[in-house]
Amino acid sequence: MFSPLEQFQILPIINLPFFVITNSTIIGFLTIGFIVLYVKMTGKGTLVPNRYQFIFEGIYSNLTNLITQNIGGGQGLYFFPYIFSLFTLILVFNVIGLIPYSFTVTSHLAVTFALALGSFIGINIIGFKKHKMKFFQILFPEGNMLALAPLLVPIELVSYVFRVISLPVRLFANMMAGHTLLKVIVGFSWSMLHLTGFMSITHVFPLFILIILFGLELGVAMIQAFVFAFLTCLYINDALNLH
Repeated sequence: MFSPLEQFQILPIINLPFFVITNSTIIGFLTIGFIVLYVKMTGKGTLVPNRYQFIFEGIYSNLTNLITQNIGGGQGLYFFPYIFSLFTLILVFNVIGLIPYSFTVTSHLAVTFALALGSFIGINIIGFKKHKMKFFQILFPEGNMLALAPLLVPIELVSYVFRVISLPVRLFANMMAGHTLLKVIVGFSWSMLHLTGFMSITHVFPLFILIILFGLELGVAMIQAFVFAFLTCLYINDALNLH
C-alpha cells in the first residue's frame, strides 16, 4: 500500500566491507560538493555581482548581522565560519529534499541531533575554556538568594540540557511533516487524475494547492535553517556571557 512515509526510508545503494553507501550518504556528499562548488564559483568576486555572487553576499551579510546582534561584533565574528557552514549545510539539505525523487537528510532525527549535539558540546567547551568552574553560574545566575539554589539549579539544568533536544526536534519535525503533506497531496491528485469523466478534471485543484504548499515548504526550509543558526548564536552568547 502506498505510504507517504516511504520517502524517508534509508536505502542501501552500495555495500562495502566496512561501510554502506545509502541514499542519505549520496545526498550528503552531493550537498557538500554543491556548497564547495558554489563557493568556488563566487570566490573571485566582481564589482558588479552576478546572480551567484548576489545570493552569496546576501547570505554573508545576513549571517554577519545575525552574529553581530546576538554575540557581538568582536568575539562574535570569530564564530562566523562555523555558523555559516552550519546554516548553508542545513539550507541545502532542506532545499535538495524538495526535488522530486530526492531525499531529505534533515527529515531524520539522527542527523539533526548530531548537528545539535556537536554544537552543544562545542559551546560547553567554549564556556569552560573561558570561565573555568565559574561557567556553572549559568545554572544559578547572580542576584538570586542562595536558599533558592535547590529549586533553581534543577530547573535551569533541565532547561539547559533540553536545548540539545528541542533544537533538532524542531528541524526534524518541520521537514518530515511538510514533506509528508506534499506527498499526500500529490497522491490525492494522481488518484483523481485516473477518474473518469468530469471528475478527472478536478485534479487541477489539488495541483494548485500543491504549488502553494511547495512555495510554503520552500520558505519553511529557509526559515528552519535560519532558526537553527539563530538559536546556536544565542547559545554561544550564553556560554560567553553567562546569561
